[in-house]
Amino acid sequence: MSREKLRRAALPPVQENIDKLEKAINEGNFYGAQQMYKSISARYVSAERYSEALDLLESGACLQLKHGQFTSVISNLASECSEDDWYQSIFVYLLRTLQVTCGAELAVLFVDTLVKGKIPYNEDILDRVRKIYEVFPKVPLPSNMSDDEDVRVFTEALGAAKTRLEGCSSFLRAAIKWSAEFGASRNGDPQLHAMLAEYIYSESTELNMAKVSYHFVRGNNPKKFASTLVNFMSKCYPDEDDIAIARAVLIIRTYLLQLDCRIRTYLLLDLSAYIDSFEYLSMGNLRDANCLMDELKRQVESQELDFPESDLIQFITFLLLTLERDALPLFNMLRVNYKSSMDREPAFNEVGNRFCRSEMLLLFQLLFPLL
Repeated sequence: MSREKLRRAALPPVQENIDKLEKAINEGNFYGAQQMYKSISARYVSAERYSEALDLLESGACLQLKHGQFTSVISNLASECSEDDWYQSIFVYLLRTLQVTCGAELAVLFVDTLVKGKIPYNEDILDRVRKIYEVFPKVPLPSNMSDDEDVRVFTEALGAAKTRLEGCSSFLRAAIKWSAEFGASRNGDPQLHAMLAEYIYSESTELNMAKVSYHFVRGNNPKKFASTLVNFMSKCYPDEDDIAIARAVLIIRTYLLQLDCRIRTYLLLDLSAYIDSFEYLSMGNLRDANCLMDELKRQVESQELDFPESDLIQFITFLLLTLERDALPLFNMLRVNYKSSMDREPAFNEVGNRFCRSEMLLLFQLLFPLL
């Protein structure tokens, strides 16, 4: 028997290791179990038993993340270590952060194994990625601070939130990259983008709506995007709500227009095919943007909130009407008339310039399709 076959035969069925390591975690040996998850899964990968490595890593990631959600196990361990409330609190914070870090590490290893095994993108694997994502903790930050104790708790919560966000973001970004390389769309699976957008919004200590919008636009859940924007409008500064809406609409327009340009550049089909492609993507583009605006207005009305009324919102409204006619001169006129509104966000002018360049490229390729 070859050395390779001996190595494969020496590995026990994966369920034995899953049960053994689950017991270790339930007994509180989180760090020791983590090292075993990594070393044993590496052996399965080395033996090209990728399916078993994935089973082990999925189980480990879910267990570590679940135990990182302030379970009774952590509280009991803390009480055994110290009777002092302050030390117990620090112990709980450190242990909880460690488990989330461990779970995130195993989650990333799960995706790494997908890549090493060249596992194709499919719904079954996507469901397993979603299962891991759903056990990443989501903990609201404490509010109504009144004394030093509350400030200390809030500081700890900020650190824990940062750890959660970094871990989940690394996992989902890796999953998006894997999906793009192994069978999903060029930009990765839309559901994964939607998951990442939701987690960034819910767990960020310093919210960046540009990042949230970036992933929602590449996602497949415009209603969730709209509800997120409405939630943001209810708690942001008065001059930020219309910028968030404008950014979302402009990103949708620019993102899909770029896709259309890539198709025109690389496929080089006949003129009628160019026109069909442009009309399809352009209508889909406007459909998404209009759908977002309509859903925003519906949700704002249902929650009895005020929809922002500003020059920037007027610009976006006129822009959508202009794009239905695909009229570049009208777009340029809007940019001149609403220049002060667009200057509020530097990125808006860059988007406008990109839109003009894209429109000129489309016109050139329509006139000279074979060049």
